[in-house]
Amino acid sequence: MKVVSGREFARLVERRGWRLLRVAGSHHIYGKPGSIVRLSIPIHGNRPLKTGLLRHLAKLAEVENELQ
Repeated sequence: MKVVSGREFARLVERRGWRLLRVAGSHHIYGKPGSIVRLSIPIHGNRPLKTGLLRHLAKLAEVENELQ
């Protein structure tokens, strides 16, 4: 899995239909119409997301194939 920052991952999920619902500090909360899943993506400048968190968020957003 390649290294991705929170900002880059947010752009990826936005292209896949996720919408920004609110911002709580440095965490951007995304939702998708018709889904109860919420993504909390930490955006700390251009720092990369840690591997476990990235894998978890990608699985929830159903974008695992985009990150390989």
